Amino acid sequence: MTQKDKPLMVITGLSGAGKSTALHALEDLGCFCTDNLPLDMLPEWARLTKKHGNPSAMCMDMRSSPDPEQLYAALKNMLAQHKNWQLLYVDASSESLLRRFSTLRRRHPFAPDQELGQAIEAERQAMFTVRDLADLVLDSSSLTPYELADLVESYWRQLDEVPEQEITVSLISFSYQRGLPLDADMVVDMRFLPNPHYQHELANLTGRDLEVCQFLESHAEVGQAANQLRSWLNFLWPMLKNERKQYFTLAIGCSGGRHRSVYMVERVAEWMRQERLAKPLIRHRELGPVNTNDD
Repeated sequence: MTQKDKPLMVITGLSGAGKSTALHALEDLGCFCTDNLPLDMLPEWARLTKKHGNPSAMCMDMRSSPDPEQLYAALKNMLAQHKNWQLLYVDASSESLLRRFSTLRRRHPFAPDQELGQAIEAERQAMFTVRDLADLVLDSSSLTPYELADLVESYWRQLDEVPEQEITVSLISFSYQRGLPLDADMVVDMRFLPNPHYQHELANLTGRDLEVCQFLESHAEVGQAANQLRSWLNFLWPMLKNERKQYFTLAIGCSGGRHRSVYMVERVAEWMRQERLAKPLIRHRELGPVNTNDD
């Protein structure tokens, strides 16, 4: 597939069914995304996206045109002209939509002056012909937002041969004396391990120096702690992916932030690279402005 043949996805469907979730999933994959494009702008938008050749997605529904026949005609025409365009229709049962709108306490955009159930059915009838144009119909009634996003991503990967994205991992060593890193998703305390600071010849070194590493590795509990941490991360990793985490920051602390925490961050980073879990960014907060990716 050449750059000019990059696929483009049009997302449409019922209000409250999950069109924004689908669009955000494609944006996370690097698509240029446009929401609620006015119908009159569709031809120019199509021309520009084809010119730039970037993978793109847009959301068009009854907000784009109050006339369902015009929306249907415009989409049918564009799909006929652009063979690499895909139309995704996000649907849901009336019961699910009633529950979602009641929870969010929002007015239905298609018929805000009607009773909610009537507005949902009116939009369903208005979008019936558009639904028949779709290359793929996803029913989100029993799906969580994460599950819906995963289905959309899987479909897009088949179209564009997009490799699975890695979680962006940051590993931070820090001193408890200076407080917790504000961006940490998970904090691990290493103050229970033997402290090289009290060894005169090691006090001015760091957890990246060979002598400190040898000192720490001479104590069995250091290796046990590293194994426990790796085991926990192995358990955690599939669930982070299921939750569609894009970023994960692990902060490892000790008293001064120079020895034990630095050593453990380096060991975790080495293990992550070996296991191909991630290519972690390393920041030793108390050692100065160091931000490394050793891969």
